[in-house]
Amino acid sequence: MRDIASLVFSAGLLFLLLVIGAELALGHPDMRVGAEYLRVAGPELGAANIVTAILAGYRGFDTLGELSILFAAATAASLVLGHRRADARRDPPGGLVLSAGADLLFPLLLVVGIFIVVHGHLTPGGGFQGGVILAAAFFVALLANPARTLNHALLGWIEGLAGAAFILIGLWALVEDGHFLTPLLPLGTMGELVSAGTLPLLSVAIGLKVGAELAGLLAHLADTEAPDR
Repeated sequence: MRDIASLVFSAGLLFLLLVIGAELALGHPDMRVGAEYLRVAGPELGAANIVTAILAGYRGFDTLGELSILFAAATAASLVLGHRRADARRDPPGGLVLSAGADLLFPLLLVVGIFIVVHGHLTPGGGFQGGVILAAAFFVALLANPARTLNHALLGWIEGLAGAAFILIGLWALVEDGHFLTPLLPLGTMGELVSAGTLPLLSVAIGLKVGAELAGLLAHLADTEAPDR
């Protein structure tokens, strides 16, 4: 009976996919929402990067939800990974090659991460991508030398202040315009660093929050010592 049920389910699924495929006009996608974003995002928000305009402008409230989910996931993982065994030992340093490579990569990753966060409204990337690169910069240093530690209290302050800044900008927009996270401030000239209103501020807040959360989580991973066998 189980085989028959699986066969019936597979046949029904195949029939459904065939019906859906027959209704699609192949080669002529009906991109109504995307086409509207492409048409109005530049003039309305002044951002050259349409993806950032959508995430921090039109879908700003949804982005706040994503940040909340990331915070909950990082907090839960930190609670699980934050305890060490009594018989655990710390891994030795990674050696000359790994240490030298980490020392070389750290400033490069730091500069690239900051650049992507700050230029999120101009070039591909933004707060999420830049924040991950910033977290990776510190994690590479921890991998090369496990004796190093990150200040979790400082990371917590950065993460909290960045999240509060994101919400305060949204509340400011709610008071001024009547809509939460509506972009404010003059748009400026598209393509310049100081442009797109409050979108760069939101991108920086996202980058700091994501970077601090992931750096703290990765630091917990590095601090979790393996048992001595």
